[in-house]
Amino acid sequence: MEKAIKKYFPVFVLPTLVAFTIGFIAPFLLGIYLSFCKFTTVTDAKFIGFKNYTKILEDSTFFHATWYTALFTIVTVVLINVLAFAVALLLTKGIKGTNIFRTVFFMPNLIGGIVLGYIWQLLLNGILAIVGKTLTYSSVYGFWGLVILMCWQQIGYMMIIYVSGIQNIPGELIEAAKIDGASPSQILKSVTIPMVMPSITICTFLTLTNGFKLFDQNLALTNGAPSKMSEMLALNIYNTFYGRTGYEGVGQSKAVVFFIIVGLIALIQNKMTTSKEVQQ
Repeated sequence: MEKAIKKYFPVFVLPTLVAFTIGFIAPFLLGIYLSFCKFTTVTDAKFIGFKNYTKILEDSTFFHATWYTALFTIVTVVLINVLAFAVALLLTKGIKGTNIFRTVFFMPNLIGGIVLGYIWQLLLNGILAIVGKTLTYSSVYGFWGLVILMCWQQIGYMMIIYVSGIQNIPGELIEAAKIDGASPSQILKSVTIPMVMPSITICTFLTLTNGFKLFDQNLALTNGAPSKMSEMLALNIYNTFYGRTGYEGVGQSKAVVFFIIVGLIALIQNKMTTSKEVQQ
C-alpha cells in the first residue's frame, strides 16, 4: 500500500501544484515585477526601478493608514480573543440551549463584509443621530464603528475554535486540580489557558491577519471618510491603484509592502506563541 502511494503520489500532487502555480505563484511574481514598473495594463509595463517605492515615502495617507490599521488590529485582537474565550467558557459549562447560543453567535460570520458594513452603517448612524453626528464626522467614530462591527462578526467564529480547545482538555486534569484545592481562577490560569494554547495561537493569527486585511467593511462603513482619515491599508491600496491615474505601479508597490508587513507580523506572532507553548 505504501509503495502504491509513493508511486502515484506525483499524479495526485501535480494538478494541485499546477493550479497553485497558475493561481498564486505566477500572479504573485508578476505583481512583484509590476511594482517596479509604470503601467496601465500588464502589456505596457515599463521598468522604472524603485521610483514607485520612493513615492510611497512621500504619501502621508499610506503612513496614516498603516498607523490606523495597526491600532485597529491591536484593539480588535485583544477584544475579540478575550470575549470569544469568555463566551466559550460559558458555553462549555453545560448550560441549557448551548447549541442554540453557539449557532446564534456564529451566524454573523456567514454574512458578507459589504452587507455587514451597510447594516452597521445604518444602525450606528441611527444611534449617533441622537447627538447630531455620523460615522464620517470623525475618524474616531469610524474607528470604533469598525471595532464594533469586527467584534460582532468575528467573536462567534473564534468562539467555536476556543470551544473545541476547551472540550479537548482531559477531565482528569481539572478534577485533579480541584482535589488539590485549586480555585476556579487558578484552574483557569494553570490548566485551561495552557491547554488551549494551540487554539489561542490559531485565533490570534486569524484576528491579526483579518485586522490588517480588512477591506469590505471599511469600504461600506466609512469609505475612508472624512478625508481618508478612517482609511485602512487595504482600502488605501485599492484607492491608489484604481482611483489615481498613473499610480497603478505605486498601488502595486504598496501591495508588496503590505504583504511583507502582514507576513512579518504573522511570523513574529507564530514564533511568540509557539515559544510559549514549548515553555508550558
